[in-house]
Amino acid sequence: MLDYNEITLKKCIVLDGEPYVVLSSHVFRKQQRKPVNQTKLKNLISGKVIEHAFHQSETAEEADLPLRSFIYLYENKGLYWFCEPENPRNRFSITEEIIGSQGKFLKTNTNLEALLFNDKIIGFKIPIKVELQVKSAPPAVKGNTAQGGTKQITLENNVIINAPLFIEEGDVVCINTETEEYVGRIEKK
Repeated sequence: MLDYNEITLKKCIVLDGEPYVVLSSHVFRKQQRKPVNQTKLKNLISGKVIEHAFHQSETAEEADLPLRSFIYLYENKGLYWFCEPENPRNRFSITEEIIGSQGKFLKTNTNLEALLFNDKIIGFKIPIKVELQVKSAPPAVKGNTAQGGTKQITLENNVIINAPLFIEEGDVVCINTETEEYVGRIEKK
């Protein structure tokens, strides 16, 4: 159990039977009153952000969120398929809502860690940067490139992003999965 002042940034707690991560916390006093910890919490299942005030007499249960490794196999009709590393026959699917928009950057046979709450998968730890090969890139067109020109390229997993004009088909590029933007070129073909 955590006291009101131990509920700090990035701690995971259970509130009303659901797991939350603390986005911000601020302990303060109003005039002669007792201290209060004003927090902003994000629900790890629904993604909803709420504000909650913990008073001096309140406590919160720290969430037990174990990690478990899985291997990503493929995506089909909005379902992402995984298997256990030690038993590839034991396959299961996860919906796009749980994996989030970052799921489109996953490569086949990628090892991922899943967050579990009450033996149920509530999310995945997807790498912030991934390396993907460029499947197709239109040729660079001469023109106004004083501010740095960009073009749309298609990656090996059929995701379309903006990249600089010098990127060519076959190049391996680094993508930030959080911002869904081009970061840099890893190797030239």
